Amino acid sequence: MKSYTWIPITLGLLLTGPGVMALTGQQRGDDWRTASRESAGIAPDPATTPEAVVQVYAARAFKWRGAFAVHTWIAAKPEGAAHYTVYEVTGWGVRRGGSALRIRREAPDRYWYGARPELLADVRGRRAEAAIAGIDAAVRAYPYPDRYTTWPGPNSNTFVAYVLRRVPDLRVDLPPTAIGKDYLPGPGFAALTPSGTGGQLSLFGILGIAVGLDEGIEINVLGLGFGIDPGELALRLPGIGKIGLNTGVAAVRH
Repeated sequence: MKSYTWIPITLGLLLTGPGVMALTGQQRGDDWRTASRESAGIAPDPATTPEAVVQVYAARAFKWRGAFAVHTWIAAKPEGAAHYTVYEVTGWGVRRGGSALRIRREAPDRYWYGARPELLADVRGRRAEAAIAGIDAAVRAYPYPDRYTTWPGPNSNTFVAYVLRRVPDLRVDLPPTAIGKDYLPGPGFAALTPSGTGGQLSLFGILGIAVGLDEGIEINVLGLGFGIDPGELALRLPGIGKIGLNTGVAAVRH
């Protein structure tokens, strides 16, 4: 075997997961104008939940991107508030000459254009209340409010990872399908992992490694993450995400 033959073999292995997702219909091609944006019924009703709430969600990206990646966002409700504020980044505003950053009052758990959201973290009570001020400050300090690049970043997952690193008490482990989370704002090539429980090295989100208590070990090649999480007996796979015996939502109260 010639030395350069490892390149197509490696690419083939990295693309196996996205290929499986494509075959199982994870790339949604619905018309965005008619695709569902309804609430999935996951978030607690503010009318019956007076305590502060912070939640982080992920849903499969729209059209072909869904075979590779998820779109992530953050929702927050201060104590006694009657609504949630959703923080996210999208590319549509930039294409129209506006901002990528969106801060809106809306349902925190709405379908992402036909894709049902997955709850990654649910933080309540005093800890959530303390985190909300940090979230808002981090959102407004985000260095790429007018930029959006699907690959390797900065994109929606770059934004959420940036905020999470600055509010480490949330301890959110973004899945390997959150492509763009490893795109680190310059000028350095090192940072905390999004969960705040470890460290990572990354070269423009294209090549890197992350090691953390919550993430385990994840290697990034061309933006596709794969690795192992011993703490949850889980594998981290490109396109597929995190699968294992003990995976679940990070829930923190008080």
